[in-house]
This record gives sequence, C-alpha cells and structure tokens, in this order.
Amino acid sequence: MTMWMVRAERKGVLYDTFQEMNLVAIGWSVAGDFTQNPESHAILAALHKAYPDASEQTNRVAAGQIARFISEIEIGDHVITYDSNRRVYAVGLIKGPAVFDETKVSLGGETYAYIRFVEWLGEVDRDALSQSARYSLGSLLTFFQIKPFVEEEIFAALEGRKEPSRAEDEEVQNIETVSEGDIAERSIELISDMVARLGPDEMEHFVAGLLRAMGYHTKVSAPGPDRGEDIRATPDPLGLEDPRIVVEVKHRKGAIGAPQLRSFLGGRHPADKGLYVSTGGFSKDARYEAARASIPLQLLTLEDLVELVIEHYEKMDIEARAMVPLKQIYWPLA
Repeated sequence: MTMWMVRAERKGVLYDTFQEMNLVAIGWSVAGDFTQNPESHAILAALHKAYPDASEQTNRVAAGQIARFISEIEIGDHVITYDSNRRVYAVGLIKGPAVFDETKVSLGGETYAYIRFVEWLGEVDRDALSQSARYSLGSLLTFFQIKPFVEEEIFAALEGRKEPSRAEDEEVQNIETVSEGDIAERSIELISDMVARLGPDEMEHFVAGLLRAMGYHTKVSAPGPDRGEDIRATPDPLGLEDPRIVVEVKHRKGAIGAPQLRSFLGGRHPADKGLYVSTGGFSKDARYEAARASIPLQLLTLEDLVELVIEHYEKMDIEARAMVPLKQIYWPLA
C-alpha cells in the first residue's frame, strides 16, 4: 500500500472538517469535474481558462496534482493530513474512488470539490518523527506521495513503537515549481520545529524577546506560581503606561481549552489586555471564550508566533536570536 499527504490548507484550517466529514479534498474545482476523464492535458487547458493570470508552470503542477489525486490513489491506500496548530498528523485509510462534490468543503470562497472518503485511524505527533521524516513531510505541494521510510515511521509512532531514524537523501524541489509564498510556508514549518524544541522557561524568554522587538518593555515572572502572568509588557520601562499586556505562555502538548482560558481571564483587571501563547493550539471552545472575553485578548499558536518572529527577527536582541538562529535569504523579483 502507498501513503499520500493531502494538506488541510494553511494553518490546518480544514483539518477539523476533514476529520468530521471523514474525507480529504483538494481545490481547483472551478476547472470542472474531471473524475471520469483525468487527462492532464485536458485539465491543464481548463485551468488556463479558469486561471488566466497564473503561470504555465503553476497550472501545470496543479493539473498534475488533480490527475494524480483522481487516478493514482487506490482504495486501501493510506493518507495523512496535517494540523500545524497542534502539530499532529491524522492518519487514515482511503475508502472510495475520487468524487466531485461542490457542496461539502469550502473555504474563503474556494470550493474543494475533489474528494476522497477516509476512515481515520488516529493521530501522530510531528515531534515523534525523525528530522529527516519531518523535512520530507514539509514538501511544498498540496498533494504528494509519502516516502516509504516516512510511512514506516508514521505507523511506528501510531502503534507506539520507536522506529530508528534513518539518514535519507532529501529531494530538492525544482525552484521553477514553487513560489515565494511556498518557500515562506516551508520556512514557517521548519522554524516551528526549532521553536518547539525550546524548554518552557526558554519559551517565556523568547516570547519576551519578540515583544521587545515589537517595541515593548517586558518583565518575565520568576520561576514558580505566576498567577496567570508569565510576562508583563508595557510601552514604558516602569510599567505605568497603557496598554499593559499580560502574557501567559503554555509550551506543552495538547490544545488549551475553555476552562484554562477562563482561569486566565478571571485574574485580569479591566484595563489589562491579554495575550495567550499556546504552542499546542486552542480548542474551538477556547476560541469562542476568547471572542467573548471582557478584555481585548489575542491568541497565538506556534505558527502565529513564528510568523511574528520572521517579521521582527532583525530587531530581536542577541539573547532571543541565539535561541533560534536564522539567516535571511533573498528571492528574485523576476
């Protein structure tokens, strides 16, 4: 059997939908239904008509992915999809042929009509996999075949076994097949791995370093009970001016739920503003709780945090940058 990756869109926003509806799906549905005639040249012609401003290479890659999604996945193959907020892969079993249905999955005005129905088997933590496996799973494509050694690691993790890591040659993407946005997304994924390896105390100081780079003065609470306040950030060094931002940092596995968020909000003053950083993500109930909070409250997942780090990295101090050393790359404008 073969294993495939079908990405649940940026930040895993379709991950819950895939789970709840027992399926995986890809887009480009405006090109039409090709489930009965998955010929790449016909799909490419339809994509050129639907996306006239897209490059030849972009449409060619999309046509190839649609054709493979329809014709190469077999019933009984395995599939995974990724939730970057919780840093987990869902592992499933393909249960049927490709279908075209514009009524089930949509996001931001785009319909994901190419569908494969799935029986989900469980979840695997990204950190349970070797570095070479994680790198391989960072492919820039929406849909691709998983390497056999990565499939072995995924099932070992799913079954609670420890698979020895292997040194594998990594495939290098042809630069002509990817965009600046693709490279940026891949960078966020790999930098997230680096940040996730920080210890809890390091993470608090790293978040404080980011806030200083954004223009705030910070005070990190001493080790021990913090009463829901790991960091206090203010515009002035004395901490007297508004806005006063109270920051809670949870660096651990598992999403933060509504009770934890209510506990954090319960100790706040009316003039406070809240920032809750959770590298394990947030449950739906927690996000609902944040939306109705009595004070302004911002939730940051690991990926959100990394995006801010990339934006402000040049202004971060030496201490913070030493925790996650990065270097700048340049992308040609034309």
